[in-house]
Amino acid sequence: MNSINRRSVLLAGLGAVGAGALAACNSGSGGSNALASPSGSAVAAEKKRTSTGRQQKLTLTAAPAMIDLGGGVMPKTWAFDGRTPGEEVRLSVGDTVVAELSNQLPNKTTTSIHWHGIALRNDMDGVPPATQTAVRAGSTFTYKFIADAPGTYFFHPHVGVQLDRGLYAPLIVEDPKETLAYDDEWVVLLDDWVDGVTGTPDGVFAELKLGMADMSSMDMSTSPSSSGDSMGGMSSASPSAGGMGKKFMLMGATSKLLGGDAGDVKYPHHLINGRVATDPDVYTGKPGKKVRLRIINAGSDTAYRVALGGHKLTITHTDGFPVQHQGVDALLVGMGERYDVIVTLGDGVFPLVALAEGKNANGLALVRTGSGDKPSATVRPKELDGVIMTASQLRATDDVRLKSAKTDVTHQIKLIGTMMKYDWAINGMPFDMKDPEAHPIVIQEGQRVRLDFVNDTDMWHPMHLHGHTYQIGDFGPRKDTAIVLPKKKLSVFFDADNPGQWMLHCHNAYHGEAGMMANMAYRA
Repeated sequence: MNSINRRSVLLAGLGAVGAGALAACNSGSGGSNALASPSGSAVAAEKKRTSTGRQQKLTLTAAPAMIDLGGGVMPKTWAFDGRTPGEEVRLSVGDTVVAELSNQLPNKTTTSIHWHGIALRNDMDGVPPATQTAVRAGSTFTYKFIADAPGTYFFHPHVGVQLDRGLYAPLIVEDPKETLAYDDEWVVLLDDWVDGVTGTPDGVFAELKLGMADMSSMDMSTSPSSSGDSMGGMSSASPSAGGMGKKFMLMGATSKLLGGDAGDVKYPHHLINGRVATDPDVYTGKPGKKVRLRIINAGSDTAYRVALGGHKLTITHTDGFPVQHQGVDALLVGMGERYDVIVTLGDGVFPLVALAEGKNANGLALVRTGSGDKPSATVRPKELDGVIMTASQLRATDDVRLKSAKTDVTHQIKLIGTMMKYDWAINGMPFDMKDPEAHPIVIQEGQRVRLDFVNDTDMWHPMHLHGHTYQIGDFGPRKDTAIVLPKKKLSVFFDADNPGQWMLHCHNAYHGEAGMMANMAYRA
């Protein structure tokens, strides 16, 4: 019997069905059963992974830095080796990453590196205290793992809201047997930026945690700020932002694509490859050439609608895994998602626009293949309103689709919380990072697992699973991060083949930190 059936497919679409009444098929309670230890023998699954024997050695130093975002914007932030984004890491399938993290952050700040989207060994996943002890200031930790799946990935800390600083970089795993034909590549990192401009991510979170109550008595200048004060007094407020005396909380951001409320945070800048829209990154190429864009949303609170003016995009991959090719005008990319597209370049100067969905703002980069005027920083190419494909409409290629199998266990993942109290949680329980084993969602090695994400909130959530990729429905794409719309349900399937304790969480950095996170733990 194939438990991924037609009904599952109908449930899988982003806007397929209201949450409805769904009984949880499994309580998720671990009971007295012992959980697999991240340092236990079962985690050493490297033996099963095909290795080339080659090692890619690198040192990543996390430290305060003043970075140049272009246009005279030079904030103090935290970055890897003094630059944002950090330097690209590129290797081949089966190569071993040996990365030494040196923590030079101030004020005894701990940190880590999470290798987003990589199905690696659990003790290298970078989630303190669940999979490792946090890397203390002044100390080092070496991550060593085999990258055995090709694709577009990135890495970032998994401590507090450090994701919203400058500590991120692309990780590209090349496939020597790649069948996709193209002439060049361009890695495109999208990010929403606040740090060192209007405040810090810690200040943002301190304000958000108060919820939508009256915050007139709060002096945000006293909130945690270890990466520099406001530089130049730049205001992030927009006419649509409301404000009500709130420095960071965004009011009135709505999007039909996202089913309503688009985001929580006012950002003064939206970056493409670390550049502001008024002083954009430029890709220089030749007309007629085919270019593979590897698009990564490294933002913390913003979905981006991405289009290249005057061009069609052909989607080839999402979250590292191939899909049946699909021509579109624009993409919707949630935080943590990645898309690969092929584009055949025209002749001239063209805007690559990342529209901050529902926020009336955008990031910009340029493609230059000939002569032409530079577009304005706020350009809105018509493609943004053209054919937009969301993940649930894509189809996995035959070689990566999950084999038909009976579902062994179903877990309901109920997303709850409100902006009023900022009390985001999963299954009624905000995650406690001090006690990560408290309320596990328990699975066993060898099981075919079904997750039913039921979004009971008024906001969308990009739900990310560590250590695995799941499949949306019967034929949908293989992904590790998928958008779950408000008051909707999304059903996904995966094979439990990577023992350990793995975070399942909203990749809105502030929702995750507030408690919308759970430990999906293997039984020992």
